[in-house]
Amino acid sequence: MPEAKKPAAKKDKTAAPPAAPKPEEKPAEEEEQMCESEELPADGGTTGKTELSGLFIERPENATATKGKDIIFIAKVDGSNLPRKPTLKWLKGKWMDLGSKAGKHLQFKETYDRNTKVYTYEMKIVKVVDGDAGGYRCEVTVKDKCDSCVFEVSVEAAQEEQQANILEAFKRSGDAGEDAGELDFSALLKKREVKKEEPTEEVDVWEILKAAKPCDYEKIAFQYGITDLRGMLKRLKKMKKVEPKKCDAFLKKLDSAYSVDKGKRIQLLVEVADPNAQVKWLKNGQEIKPSAKYVFESVGNKRTLTINKSSLSDDAAYECVVGEDKSFTEVFVKEPPVTITKLLDDVHVLVGEKVEFEVEVSEEGANVIWMKDGVELSRDGKYRFKKDGKKHWLIINEATKEDIGMYYVYTNGGESKAELEVEDKELEVLQSIADLTVKAQEQAVFKCEVSDDKVTGKWLKDGVEVKASNRIKMTHVGRIHKLTIDDVKPEDAGDYTFIPDGYALTLSAKLNFLEIKIDYVPRQDPPKIHLDASGGVGSQNTIIVVAGNKLRLDVEITGEPAPTVCWMKGDNPITETEGRVRVESRKNLSSFVIEGAERDDEGKYTITVTNPAGEDKAMITVRIVDVPDPPEGVKCVTVGEDYATVTWEPPKFDGGAPLKGYLMERRKQGSSRWTKLNFDIYESTTYEAKKMIEGVLYEMRVFAVNGIGVSQPSANSKPFMPIAPTSEPTRLTVDDVTDSTCVLKWRPPEKIGAGGIDGYIIEYCKEGDTEWVQANKEPVEKNSYVVRGLPTGEKMCFRVVAVNIAGRSGPALMNQSVTIREIMEHPKIRLPRQLRTKYIKKVGEKVNLVIPFQGKPRPVVNWYKDGQLLDTKKVGVRTSDIDTILFIRSAEREHSGTYTLSVQIENMEDKANIDIQIVEKPGPPREVTITDVWGFNAALEWKPPKDNGNAEITGYTIQKADKKTNEWFTVYEHNRRPSCTVSDLVMGNEYTFRVFSENICGMSDEVGISKNTAHIAKTGLVHKITPYKEKDMCSSPKFTQPLVDRTVIAGYTTAISCSVRGFPKPKIIWMKNKMIIGEDPKFLMQNNQGVLTLNIRKPSLFDGGKYTCKAVNDLGEDEVECKLEVRVLPIGEKEEGKK
Repeated sequence: MPEAKKPAAKKDKTAAPPAAPKPEEKPAEEEEQMCESEELPADGGTTGKTELSGLFIERPENATATKGKDIIFIAKVDGSNLPRKPTLKWLKGKWMDLGSKAGKHLQFKETYDRNTKVYTYEMKIVKVVDGDAGGYRCEVTVKDKCDSCVFEVSVEAAQEEQQANILEAFKRSGDAGEDAGELDFSALLKKREVKKEEPTEEVDVWEILKAAKPCDYEKIAFQYGITDLRGMLKRLKKMKKVEPKKCDAFLKKLDSAYSVDKGKRIQLLVEVADPNAQVKWLKNGQEIKPSAKYVFESVGNKRTLTINKSSLSDDAAYECVVGEDKSFTEVFVKEPPVTITKLLDDVHVLVGEKVEFEVEVSEEGANVIWMKDGVELSRDGKYRFKKDGKKHWLIINEATKEDIGMYYVYTNGGESKAELEVEDKELEVLQSIADLTVKAQEQAVFKCEVSDDKVTGKWLKDGVEVKASNRIKMTHVGRIHKLTIDDVKPEDAGDYTFIPDGYALTLSAKLNFLEIKIDYVPRQDPPKIHLDASGGVGSQNTIIVVAGNKLRLDVEITGEPAPTVCWMKGDNPITETEGRVRVESRKNLSSFVIEGAERDDEGKYTITVTNPAGEDKAMITVRIVDVPDPPEGVKCVTVGEDYATVTWEPPKFDGGAPLKGYLMERRKQGSSRWTKLNFDIYESTTYEAKKMIEGVLYEMRVFAVNGIGVSQPSANSKPFMPIAPTSEPTRLTVDDVTDSTCVLKWRPPEKIGAGGIDGYIIEYCKEGDTEWVQANKEPVEKNSYVVRGLPTGEKMCFRVVAVNIAGRSGPALMNQSVTIREIMEHPKIRLPRQLRTKYIKKVGEKVNLVIPFQGKPRPVVNWYKDGQLLDTKKVGVRTSDIDTILFIRSAEREHSGTYTLSVQIENMEDKANIDIQIVEKPGPPREVTITDVWGFNAALEWKPPKDNGNAEITGYTIQKADKKTNEWFTVYEHNRRPSCTVSDLVMGNEYTFRVFSENICGMSDEVGISKNTAHIAKTGLVHKITPYKEKDMCSSPKFTQPLVDRTVIAGYTTAISCSVRGFPKPKIIWMKNKMIIGEDPKFLMQNNQGVLTLNIRKPSLFDGGKYTCKAVNDLGEDEVECKLEVRVLPIGEKEEGKK
């Protein structure tokens, strides 16, 4: 908004209007609550002094910056009461941290005055641009204290100073000086002559606007040249002082802000004026419900909200509501930085090897970033990332020269680096080439062996590469490289070199050509075998061959004339020149070849060479080594709760090489997946497998290992199950003792396991002895046992063990010994509760009474009926040591009576009486007679039945039937008297009656029928009309169904209903918060037969409150009310609802 025109206005009093607030900025009311109230000066300035409170003693102020110029903001913090240096952040908007933007455009400065103990923080914006406009926030934190404030920056364009002197517009073109060039008058077209205004009195437009009525704002703005009316109104709104609303509900409000580390606990505390006041806690406008995370406390006037284990989701705005009063605060949750606890180590590997960089951080599940030479690494075929808890790995499967460099790992709280060095593999020479001296037409063979079978190379002669031809051949088989020259000539002599490709290595040898010219003189040389162990018959040379490999033994032979060669195995000559086992002969060389060596090829071989000059013989021992045979006899010998011990026999054949040990595997029965139990070779033939699951069947197999390799697996062991013995039985007690027996009782073990319980073993011994005697041959399944044959008067000790497939459990022992002696106990009958009163049964039912008793020694039991000894032919009796049974298979009425049970030990006796009553249905009533008939009534009388069924008559049932239909209808039920009066009989009909008698068994099967009938005679009837009296229906309004409190979702139409009665028809008035609802189209009021409904169309938060329905007529009034709460549905739930 342009400045208002002020004649002779001073520069220091001129203030630019504030910039319009951005959409994301908080309104002024929130800023006042979060950052204390800011007072604006009365003279209309845009920046005002902030009330000093909290940690700040000076806050940054709102400012208007000129585009292209610098501006500085200053914040001061009092450090006199702070335990350590505060941390201050400059933020733009709500979350953009400007500290990361520091550079040429944004500069930060921090100073500390030791005398005043004041920290001063400055933020300088260099060469302001339009993007710097907006809302800023300054936040300072120290330990658990936090304070913040906001300020605004608006940017205006730079204004050019008007040229007061018109002569300055005259310019000459060119740079030679004052007189050079032509005059340029174009500047005169851009300026106007400035008219000097007459000095007038200073007028403060803003004071005029503040005092004026809102209807005069437009007129005053036009008068003083203000064109931006919207900006003027915003500025006026800020200039008006906001009187702080006095709060009667709170004695102490929430602090302006709180800060807490992630995972820590924080408490928000307010003090209320009313100790009984109820408070609500809200988070981002949503009510918080009590839970383990959010704990509410109310002690006196204090109300506390405790947030346990705070997370980033708890970083929000909170408010405490008491009635209509609210207290606001904001909680900032700081995420602790993830630091590196174990740094990276430099790695030095060879080409093709695996590389692993390992780092350990302070938090589990933290994210880390891997980089190489400043470039972030991604998961692809070359790089793999792995993490386990706090450890993270970067893995390179096969290192190459391109992987050399510096590797970095970053967290939000630290970094580490390490260097990777990759070197070529060193090639090892297993056999070098040797110098050769050959004669003409002989064969020269240069042979070398290196460690890598993939290495290729080239042959040089005197520095020139050798080319292959019919006479010169170069071969590469595995790790062996050969150069063969047939029919050697003098020009073949020279220096020969083999150079492996990719390695700085050379192997050299010399070929000497020997040319001998002699006269032919026949000579004879004895044959000779050139072997290390050649000579006598007893000498041997041992060759070890791995089964399946090829054996080729080249034996050099000399002698003149050429000797004859014979190979033999034992006494069998070997003459084949082709096949798997063969002999190849060349000049001065005999080769013995075995293709794919087998175990049968092992033995002693003899080579014999003969010529006319003599004979030579050599013995060669060939040993065939192989992987061993599988172990045998794998079986499980013992099991436990989670382990099993397995044994096996060594293999019959060790493969010709000493056994190094064994490898074990196991699997669950029915599974195809085998699990390795050991990675290091195990030497013993007994192994204890651990970490098994009790109650699961397992199988085991074993591999034998020697220097050649691993054998085939053994046959699977029989399935076995890890089972542990149970724990010891519990609560071992003595139930009874006699002169030679002891009855023991116990409870099952607390821990049984998957093996269950097969039974119990009971053992005893004399006190002081250590030899326990087993009382039972076979385990008993019950939890009690009678130990018999004990010596009378001895003190005996007892113990019980549980037995299952895994063996015996620990013993359950008694705390003290037991003396074997009969204990005298008085006889006592324990009569069941239902037998203490009369015992009633119907005729034909079964009677079975079990009556326990006690007494030692075994008492004598007798039954009596009505004082006479019971006849056991009519009533059955069965008696045991602890109870007696009285049973009647089919009860008859003669079985009724008083039964007496007598339990006697010597002169001690106990008795109990049992009253048994056998009942049946009663007989019919007698002499049913109609004694009188009058009007529509008839009087009946009868006598009780002769047979009451051995039970009291409880009542009678009377039925009637008229002679026309002869259908019986019940008139009375359970009539206790032997007489009744039957009413409401039909005039002109003749009636007969019948009566049933009743007892506890039911109604009698037979009936007593009246001997005479009752005739209802017809008489003249006079109808007397009752005069009609009109009822007064007038009544005051009365609500029959009240309004009910409701909670609804904003945006969804709802309705509240009640019902009322009253005459004359009452007038209905609906009110909201005691204000009458008029003809508002949002509300629709209906009245249907006294049912009142108020429909609210798409309610919002504003529509919440107390609703009242009032009914009024001439006789009175009545009203009901309810509370309507409107709740906003969270965004996530809204989207789900739409779906």
